[in-house]
Amino acid sequence: MHMPLKAISALLSYPTEELQAAKAELIEALGQGDLLPAGLINELSVLINEIAIGDIYDLQETYVGLFDRSRSLSLNLFEHVHGDSRDRGPAMVDLVENYRAAGFEPASTELPDHIPVLLEFLAMRPIDEAREVLADAAHILEVLCTRLTRRESIYAPAFAALLHISGEVADQAIVAELLAVKEDDPNDLEALDEIWEESEVTFAPDPNAGCPQVRDILAQMDTPRNAPPETAPAAQE
Repeated sequence: MHMPLKAISALLSYPTEELQAAKAELIEALGQGDLLPAGLINELSVLINEIAIGDIYDLQETYVGLFDRSRSLSLNLFEHVHGDSRDRGPAMVDLVENYRAAGFEPASTELPDHIPVLLEFLAMRPIDEAREVLADAAHILEVLCTRLTRRESIYAPAFAALLHISGEVADQAIVAELLAVKEDDPNDLEALDEIWEESEVTFAPDPNAGCPQVRDILAQMDTPRNAPPETAPAAQE
């Protein structure tokens, strides 16, 4: 298991007291497998420490304000590709079927393309496969990192770390197009038309199952949501 991916999955999930208590384990996990350089581990350790010592209600309010109230910071990957288009539903179905084809049954109320769900899955896949999937989403990861950095959010290093693991340089034309889209105001209560519940995700392995084609599904994510329609699948539990 690739523990840095599992740790980042946890850090991008809804804050809980259990997550706060896991400070030592999370920091230890980041250093396993030589996937991350010391600088990024230090930056992620700041996030871990902020979560560990923060007031749980403040942490949860901050998390909801960032990721649940703002579509431009959505942790559902296909939100940035399909938006509300009809392609999004079939894409979700395709992705969850690929999870199952690999022998993993998602156990979560989250959508299949939710980044913590995907990272939990990739943590148990061959590292080359994990890198390819992250590379296909590199432009979205960079956009999220940039927007969070602009807000001086402690979550920005999580996306910088995923980009590093991917080894991919995002297509800057696509990044610029996505960044040109006006960001949501999380304090605009009238804009809260989508709120997702956070919960732990687990997978049950089936040793007799075949290999997934998640990378091929996510490969179509190089098309921004406002570009000409092209299918880009997602995953559901």
